[in-house]
Amino acid sequence: MREYETPENLIEGRNAVMEALRAGTVIDKLYVARGGTDRTLARLTAQARQAGAVISECDRRKLDAMSETHSHQGVIAVAAAQAYATVADILRAAAEREEPPLLVVCDEISDPHNLGAIIRSAECAGAHGVIIPRRRSAGLTAVVAKTSAGAVSYLPVARVANIPALLRDLQKEGLWIFGAAAEGDKSLHEADFRSPAAIVIGSEGSGMSRLVREGCDFLVSIPMKGRVSSLNASAAAAVLLYEALRQRG
Repeated sequence: MREYETPENLIEGRNAVMEALRAGTVIDKLYVARGGTDRTLARLTAQARQAGAVISECDRRKLDAMSETHSHQGVIAVAAAQAYATVADILRAAAEREEPPLLVVCDEISDPHNLGAIIRSAECAGAHGVIIPRRRSAGLTAVVAKTSAGAVSYLPVARVANIPALLRDLQKEGLWIFGAAAEGDKSLHEADFRSPAAIVIGSEGSGMSRLVREGCDFLVSIPMKGRVSSLNASAAAAVLLYEALRQRG
C-alpha cells in the first residue's frame, strides 16, 4: 500500500463505497479489480466517475495488499480529507477580501508531503487557493491534510481536468502566470506579483510539462549560490509565495 493511501481514508467493499457516495463523501480515486463485469460494479464505477473520482483498474492482488478488512469485494475507494472547491470559489474569495488573486497551480505534484507543505505555505502567505490536476497528482488525502498542519481546512483547493486549459482561463480573468523554472528568463526579484497572479510549481522529477510551460507568461528562477541546482517543489513554492507576500505588503 502506498503511503498516501492510509487506512483512515480507505473505504472498502461495494456497500460501503455506495453509501459513501450517497452521503456525498468526496472520493479521490476508486480502485476496481480488473476484469470485473457485473452490473453492480459497473453502476458503482459510473456513479463514482460522475462524482469526480478517478477510476483505476488494477490487479486484484493490489487490492488485497491495500485492504485492511480483507473483504474489499473488488473495490476500494480513497476518500478526500476535505471537499474540493471550484476555481470560481477561489476567485470569489479573493474578490470578497478585495485583494488581487494569488493562486498556486501544482502541475502533477505526486508526493503528498510536498502537496501538503505547499498548501500550508500558501495559506500562511495569504494565497487564495491551490489548484491541482485531477490525474497524476496527489489528492486531498489524510497524509496531505496532516502535512498541511490543518491548512486544508482554511484554504480552498480545486481540481481541474486540464492545467493548460486552466491557465488560459485564468489569463482571461486577468491573472499573470508565473512558472517556477531553474532556467527562467526572469529572476524572482524581478517578477511583479502585485497584480493578479498564479504561481505554477512543476512536478518533483521533471518540473513543468511542456504545454504548461508554454502557457506561462513568465518563467521565474530562484537565485542559487550552492552546488545543488534546484529546490524541492514545496520549498520553491514557499520562496515564491513569500516574495509575493513581501511585494504585496
